[in-house]
Amino acid sequence: MLMTAPRALTRLRHLARDRSGLALIEFAYGLPLLLTVGLAGAETANLAIVTLRINQMAMLAADNAARVRISMDETDINEVMVGMRFSGTGIKFGELGRVIISDIEANGQSGSNAGYKITWQRCFGAKNVTSIYGGEDTGKTGPALKFGITTSGPAATAPAGTIPVTGGALIVAEVRYTYTPLVAALFMGNRELRAVQTFPVRDRATQTLLNSTNMSTASQRKCDAAHLSAT
Repeated sequence: MLMTAPRALTRLRHLARDRSGLALIEFAYGLPLLLTVGLAGAETANLAIVTLRINQMAMLAADNAARVRISMDETDINEVMVGMRFSGTGIKFGELGRVIISDIEANGQSGSNAGYKITWQRCFGAKNVTSIYGGEDTGKTGPALKFGITTSGPAATAPAGTIPVTGGALIVAEVRYTYTPLVAALFMGNRELRAVQTFPVRDRATQTLLNSTNMSTASQRKCDAAHLSAT
């Protein structure tokens, strides 16, 4: 049966005034925006938390290595690195990060070669990166670290550099970590997080790294490509 014009007009008026599904329609329109804002907020918060954790891990590594008294041994280094592995379990630090611990002291040179050297350096983590200050023995016979260090590399001028106290040493811990987005790369891609912390060595008579237990080279926490490991 065909609907008459008046009835059709009345039906259209009723339809125009119908608000029964309005909330559902508005929610459907707003849902993509709400999800985008919510996920972006969660991603930003997670990045902030991981960044804080990376800084804390750098402080933990430097402080623990600086606290060892009398002398430093390969077994002491291993204990510090095991602590780093456990503290970074929740963010898969062993697989995605690397900690580089360097012992810096005066190089004993004179004249233009006077400065500071990296007496020893040890690492942990599978991320293939090197120290921004150079490897072990950097500055030993030359001015590579003449003015000490900054958080971005060797200092270019004397006032800008952090240096060990006279007759002492400085422990520097560099932490590098590849941050993987929590949700997806839609908001941010992988990025490298970096932290540097320094602590003065306390009550240590010698800065030479000993190996009293004859730990094998393979088991030592050296910083070359052959010792990249998540454990």
